[in-house]
Amino acid sequence: MTFRRIESVRRTAIIVALSGLLLAHTVALAQIVPGSMDVHWQPGAKDCSATPEKPLQVHAYNLQTFILRQSLCADVEGNLIYLLIGSERALLIDTGAVADAEKMPLARLVMELLPARGDGTLPLLVVHTHHHLDHRAGDPQFQSLPAVEVVPPEENAMRQRLGFTDWPNDVVQVDLGGRTVDVIPTPGHHPTHIGFYDRQTGLLCSGDFLLPGRLVINDLAADRKSARRLVEFFLTRPLTHVLGAHIELDAEGNAYGMGSQYHPNERRLELSEHDLLALPTALDHFNGFYAKYPDYILADPVHNLAAIGIATLASVVLLVWLVRKWRQRRRALVSI
Repeated sequence: MTFRRIESVRRTAIIVALSGLLLAHTVALAQIVPGSMDVHWQPGAKDCSATPEKPLQVHAYNLQTFILRQSLCADVEGNLIYLLIGSERALLIDTGAVADAEKMPLARLVMELLPARGDGTLPLLVVHTHHHLDHRAGDPQFQSLPAVEVVPPEENAMRQRLGFTDWPNDVVQVDLGGRTVDVIPTPGHHPTHIGFYDRQTGLLCSGDFLLPGRLVINDLAADRKSARRLVEFFLTRPLTHVLGAHIELDAEGNAYGMGSQYHPNERRLELSEHDLLALPTALDHFNGFYAKYPDYILADPVHNLAAIGIATLASVVLLVWLVRKWRQRRRALVSI
């Protein structure tokens, strides 16, 4: 076979393979159950006592998918929590930053959203994107409820219950009954961080790994691998929206102050497939301290604190040196 013939066969094989991927992607996209992101979240308030808000705002993405936002007045994290309902059970992703059921009636509201079955309420599985307290503080509200299982956020318990055998390389599934959710390891922000991809809606619940705000990176090498792992995962799967656990930017892309309980002109929650595809490059170019992009900010708090500490120490040393020089000069003038 001639070289020209071989190259022609190779090109044909590549075209056929790409056509197959495109066809599979198109078919998957056609099967996506649509939903609405037409929602205006409560902005919090400058004075929460003077401008009270409901502790929880609920948005129905569709009849089986709910997004819950904890009020910024209840906790400055303003956590977003996701409820996915299948025919056999439901999945709750994170329980937010507030433990007190009186202040934040999360469990009561979630149970009210679940459809009833002949033998009672639909079973509920409670999971977490990672171990940080603002994503699991509400766990105690669910732990004594019937037909509710709370997966412990500790590393070994989480991996064992969800079925991970080759962390962080394998992807496991949670079957809700007619609705499959892929669980994808995304360590970097936290060693046990995971994302949840809902095949029914094409939504990726990304926790703190990717959101419209500060992407706090505690392990840059792991973060880079996680970003590439997600991009590879979505080469053959439709992605409708990336939904994170917080909103920390205004509509112009500027970050609200740390601990702010008031978010006027807040940016939309959802990020796009483009934002995800661009993340590996952004992480590859990250300087290790701070980098601002239109829809998120990369930051390494350890490096930033170290830099502040070094700068402060250098300032103190310089100040001491200047004082000593001033005293030496003053003594010299007095002795003349």
